[in-house]
Amino acid sequence: QVQLVESGGGLVQPGGSLRLSCVASGTTFSSGTMGWYRQAPGKQRELVAVIRSGGTTTYADSVKGRFTISRDNAKNTVYLQMNSLKPEDTAVYYCDKDLGFGIRYWGQGTQVTVSS
Repeated sequence: QVQLVESGGGLVQPGGSLRLSCVASGTTFSSGTMGWYRQAPGKQRELVAVIRSGGTTTYADSVKGRFTISRDNAKNTVYLQMNSLKPEDTAVYYCDKDLGFGIRYWGQGTQVTVSS
């Protein structure tokens, strides 16, 4: 049974930082692509950042230069360092593991709220 458990969300002021973590179990962590997605109220879920098994990354234009995704295969964990947060970054953030061939797993999500 694959499980992804996110943590690290919370309330932060504009310009602040948060680091999200996602711990995976029940899977070979080093394989597949790990990603972070987010969904704001009334909007569709959107890509934030992904990191592939080889270490290459892709970011949404809206977070480039502010967010950094990384993975620690020894800890079965993927991170999302979020700096210079803006109110428009407010959303539920989801961790995703994509093994290809239509096989994907999602975490339960963690709320990030950016507000003064």
